[in-house]
Amino acid sequence: MDIWLLILGMLAITFVTRYSLFAFPDLRFPPLVRQGLHYVPTAVLSAIVVPGMLLPDGQHWALSWNNAYLLAGLAAIAIAACTRHLLATIGGGLLVFFLLRWAFGQLPI
Repeated sequence: MDIWLLILGMLAITFVTRYSLFAFPDLRFPPLVRQGLHYVPTAVLSAIVVPGMLLPDGQHWALSWNNAYLLAGLAAIAIAACTRHLLATIGGGLLVFFLLRWAFGQLPI
């Protein structure tokens, strides 16, 4: 029963926040809020990716040269900075990651 109340509560909150933009079409955010919202996707993506790079097992810091997650993440950052191309960043990061895993003997073959 508690789970259903939690689900209904989340549904209500999500509906109200999304519907309010349609219910009040003249509602405009101040420029400072709009500027802050511009950085939300970057902050969310960083919050998801960086822990995976630094704590690949979820418990211990892995700041070493044999951390394929960290090195591939840094390579992807470099590719993104140089090319500004999303597909090149994803493909290059994955290629570096799998090559490093293979080089470190971490891939089952």
